Amino acid sequence: MSTHEKRQRILLATGSDKMFEYFSDLLALPEYFPVVRAHSAGEARQKLMELEIDILLVDAPLPDEFGDDLALDQAESCVAVLLLVKLDAYEQTSFRLESSGVLTLSKPNSRQNYYSSVRLLSALSYRLQKMENKNKSLQRKMEDIRAVNRAKWILIDKLNMSESDAHYFIEKRAMDGRIPRREVAESIIRTYDR
Repeated sequence: MSTHEKRQRILLATGSDKMFEYFSDLLALPEYFPVVRAHSAGEARQKLMELEIDILLVDAPLPDEFGDDLALDQAESCVAVLLLVKLDAYEQTSFRLESSGVLTLSKPNSRQNYYSSVRLLSALSYRLQKMENKNKSLQRKMEDIRAVNRAKWILIDKLNMSESDAHYFIEKRAMDGRIPRREVAESIIRTYDR
């Protein structure tokens, strides 16, 4: 593992001590933090709110629900999800969940298949995190543009500037003060927008 990559945090929702020990041993690698356990779907949801989890493994059925609802809930976030189901439920569950981005694997399975599945989820988790970071960056840029545009319209309205003069005013203040345009815009909004 290179020094710039973060270790992945895995949450295993399982009612089985044996399954928790199995995965803890399987994933006792430098790429992963020690596996965190939730005994039920409710406890898993609580831990997902409290901890920064990258990969969720759901060993169905759980004591309080089957586990597919938990998997679907988390598939909407940046958490990579693997649902482990008994062979007789695999086809139906996999077909129903795959379009939501939930990876389904039948159990029992080989150690290599479990490990490969977690590695695939690890790659997916990194990709989801990059997309989330890019999305946040784009949202910040949009907020910056909105603030600058709002400040320009305030200058046009309150100080009778033209749009190009208002734009130049904001740009010059930002350059002279060596501060972001958004900071200048927010100052203008606070001063004139009452």
